[in-house]
Amino acid sequence: MNGAVVIVGAHPDDEVLGCGGTAARWAAEGRAVHILLMADGETSRSADATPSTGQAKVQARNAAAYRACEILGSTSVEILALPDNRLDTLDLLSIVQAVEVFVEKHQPATVLTHHSGDVNVDHRIVHDAVVVACRPQPDHPVKELLFFEAASSTEWRPPASGLPFNPNYFVDISATMDKKLAALRAYGSELRQFPHPRSLQAVAALAQWRGATVGVHAAEAFELGRRLVG
Repeated sequence: MNGAVVIVGAHPDDEVLGCGGTAARWAAEGRAVHILLMADGETSRSADATPSTGQAKVQARNAAAYRACEILGSTSVEILALPDNRLDTLDLLSIVQAVEVFVEKHQPATVLTHHSGDVNVDHRIVHDAVVVACRPQPDHPVKELLFFEAASSTEWRPPASGLPFNPNYFVDISATMDKKLAALRAYGSELRQFPHPRSLQAVAALAQWRGATVGVHAAEAFELGRRLVG
């Protein structure tokens, strides 16, 4: 499918973990890739952080996001910096409306966002907001809706306590895996040592496994929410 792409992530780094290789591939193929990041990803982490140190961490995380998205070849990046791991304290309508504004601005044919069963509450709320914002109204631009997995969130949700991730849509990222890993390195403070799932080795292994299941060297996996062929 051609046309512009919108990626909606809860936090800076989710866009790379979930679909960085796909974003890089589609950008290289000439598709405009626009990225919207909702929460700041930092302010929930330290109870004793001062306003100045907290803001410095947010600014550093934002700078990493701009570097990472430049590596992927994205056309634009917008960071809303909503409260981290507290999206459930906001009205869902306000989050939906922010996504609607972004979609209206960029008129994407394809939208990618989080899987609904992630362990992270922000991921789940962003998923719900995107589904509402992309509801299939007449003449709506979005024809394809995809849900990605995010290492150290999707697989941490026990299947018995939420919806499991069952991919049925795969993108070959054999040629852009290096860009995905380079973009992850921009988020150096977010990376962990193997065998943590948010390590470079684990992310690469997941892509190789997803690729092996469909006969390519590396892939990113998605659940297809909806695709309209007209």
